[in-house]
This record gives sequence, C-alpha cells and structure tokens, in this order.
Amino acid sequence: MNVRRSLTAFVLMVLLAGVGAVLFTTRDRWLPRLFPQAEPLAGTPVEDPHDHDHGDRVTLSAQAQANLGLIVDLPEPSEYWRTILIPGKIIDRPGESDRVITSRVAGIVSEIRAKPGDSIAPGQLLFSLQLTSEFLQSAQADLVKSSRELEFSIARRDRVATQVSQGTQSGTVLIEEENQVKRFTTQVQSYRRQLSLFGFSSEQVDRAAKGDIVTELSISAPGTRNQVYEFQELKVNLGDQVQAGQILGVLANHQKLYIEGRAFKSEAELLARAIEEQVDVNVEIVDERSGNWKPQEPLKIRHLANEVETTSRTFGFYLPLDNQSRILTQNGSQQFIWRYRPGQRVRLRIPVESIATRSAENQTPTMPFVLPVAAVVRDGPEAYVFVQSGDVFIRKPVHILHESRTDVVVANDGSISEVDFVVRNQAAAILRALKALQSEGGGHHGHDHDH
Repeated sequence: MNVRRSLTAFVLMVLLAGVGAVLFTTRDRWLPRLFPQAEPLAGTPVEDPHDHDHGDRVTLSAQAQANLGLIVDLPEPSEYWRTILIPGKIIDRPGESDRVITSRVAGIVSEIRAKPGDSIAPGQLLFSLQLTSEFLQSAQADLVKSSRELEFSIARRDRVATQVSQGTQSGTVLIEEENQVKRFTTQVQSYRRQLSLFGFSSEQVDRAAKGDIVTELSISAPGTRNQVYEFQELKVNLGDQVQAGQILGVLANHQKLYIEGRAFKSEAELLARAIEEQVDVNVEIVDERSGNWKPQEPLKIRHLANEVETTSRTFGFYLPLDNQSRILTQNGSQQFIWRYRPGQRVRLRIPVESIATRSAENQTPTMPFVLPVAAVVRDGPEAYVFVQSGDVFIRKPVHILHESRTDVVVANDGSISEVDFVVRNQAAAILRALKALQSEGGGHHGHDHDH
C-alpha cells in the first residue's frame, strides 16, 4: 500500500509540473484575459516592464492600418540578379516582316482590291492588270499553236502505232512520230511554264492553251495558310501604267519582330555572357498599358551586331519577339490589332550578377530577401523595415545589398527572418508616426523619472 501511495503521489507531481510548465509558457495568451488592461491608443508605444527603451515600436489601431492599406507577408529568401538597364526599340525582322508586291508584267492597273490598314489573307486578290505586253500576247499565241500541233502529232502517232501492230507500217516511222510528240510536248511545257512565271494561274494557262487569250492578270497575296498580313502601303493608282518588276504595294506581317537594344562597347562582355548562359531578359514597354494582353514572357538575346555606330558609339543586339494580336470587327470586316508595333520604345533589364550574403564565418552564399521599395525606409545612414506583432509595429535595421527602381535586396543576416511578418509598403508613413510619437515624449511610456 505504501508503494502504491508513493507511486500515485509521484505521478501527481509529474502532472502538476507539466501543467505548470504549459501555463508558464503560454502566460502571454491567458494572463491578459484574466487581468485585462486598457487597450493602448494608436500611436503609443508598447509597455514592457523589463525594458524602458521602446523607441523602436509603435502601435497602430485597426483603423490606422486600414487607412494605410498595409500589406504584410512573410519574406522568403530568393535568388536575385543585379541588372543593367539598356534602352531599345521594336523593329521589323529583316526578310520576314515586310513583303513587297510587284508586277511581273507590263500593264495598266485596272482594279485595286485592298487599301492600307486592311488585313490580308494568303491568296486574297489585291490587284488586276490589263496586259499591254506584246511578248505575253506572242507567248500565248505560240502556246496555242504548239498545243494544236501536239494534238495532231499524238493523233498521227496513234495511227502509225496501229499500222505497225497490223504489220502495214515499219517501226522506224513510229519512232519518228514518237520523237515529234516529244518535241511538241517540250514546247508546250516550256510555254506553259513561261506564262506561269509571269503570274498566270493554272486556270489562265489552260484557257490560253485552248485559244482563249488572257488580257487581264490578277495579283494575289502570297504566304502560307497561317500567315496574316496587313496592307501597309499602296504604291500605285487606278489607271497607272506599270512595268515588269514595279512595286504595287507593301504587305507587313508583324507576327515575328525583333527588339533592338543599343549598348556601349564596355557592355559587350556582359551581353556575350548573357547569350552564353541563356539569361532571361525582362522587357518593359515604354508608355504601354497592358490591358487585356497576356504578360510578356522574358526573352533571350539572339545575337550581337559587329559594328559600332559612329554617331552614338553604340552597337545593336537583338532579341526575337513573338507578337500578340486580337481581332477587331467593324462593319462586318475584320482587322488584326497587334500589341507591338515597329518603333515602340522598350527598356531591357539584363541580369549580370547574382547577389547573395556572405559572412566572415561562412563563405557559402545565403539567399537574400527581396522586398518592394516601399517596404524599406532610410533615416540617415540607417535603413529600416517594420515587423508586425499584433497591432505593434517594430522597427528593424537592415543591411541593403542592392536597390533598383522596384526592389530592395536586404541581407539575410538575422536582422529579419522567414518567420517575421514584414510590412511590404508604407514603411515611410510608419516611421513618421514613430518619430511623431518620440517627439511628443512617448518614449517614456507614461513614467515620471523625476520622482
């Protein structure tokens, strides 16, 4: 019995010790409920009986936080690359973007079926020409003559072949007739190919071979099925006399473009490394509102120019750009609206150096914290962020490794950690509230040190 009582007492002591430990470690949660105190006013420091120097924190009411629109989040270490900013512009892709429409024959413009701004599909009719070329008239007449002679030659060959099979004619005569058929066949094929090279369609060539002389020639848009052109420029008027090889109009396909950056010679090595390492380049379109367009993905540099411009002392480098488009319907007709146009100005952010924290004790790089510019505020040589704990905002000094127009890179040196709720905006406004509190003597927390 004594042993059992002793064991029971021991178990009770262990349980009481455990409960006491839990109550001690969670006292911050249950003590305020048992012994409530007045809520601190917005802008007053938090009272701490163990520390009389709380000039680094301020309390903001829920209303004040809502007025500021505070954004608070846990920071995550991440890789960050220092970038250089290089200007550029969007240009046509040589040999792909523009397509010149020319007349293959001499003639008079009898019809213009497209105007600048129209969306043009491959095979769409653009111009009609009234033929004035004597050469084409003669070529069609020669085709008619050779086609008829070919028909007669084939008929003679067939008769001779029948006679040879019956034994009434020698095989030598059949060979001569076969040679005649081959000769006229070659002539017909030559004339047909010649007319095709001058822009005659297969149907028009067939008509010419039957004696229906073609006097008007249609000119259609080139390209494959998936290509869409814009009629960019009209070079002739109705009734103009044009010559073979003369430009009638210009089509533009803005689906494939280039971004041309302009860099100084001192930046050539950095750009060459970016090509070698296939670094992603972020593109900012100047004066653009994205609207309904999809976000532009990072691009890669394709090549560097080998010539330096004498005036600006810069050289070009080029990034392939796939355009985005949508269809605008107006009065029953459709028009392609392109997001990017040649001549638009851009800014290129090219990563050149990875930024990390290295301590004297550990040379292994530590990924830094990347925060928005509005999350960090400077006060003389110091830089601060604010960490939220309930309604209390605590000022934390940080070491800035790098700043850009949008980001601040903060060293991962223990000043803040991944479990701190860091304010991502309005750091300057919170600092002003803290300084106003300090100037009013709020740093004494209501104590009177003259007693």
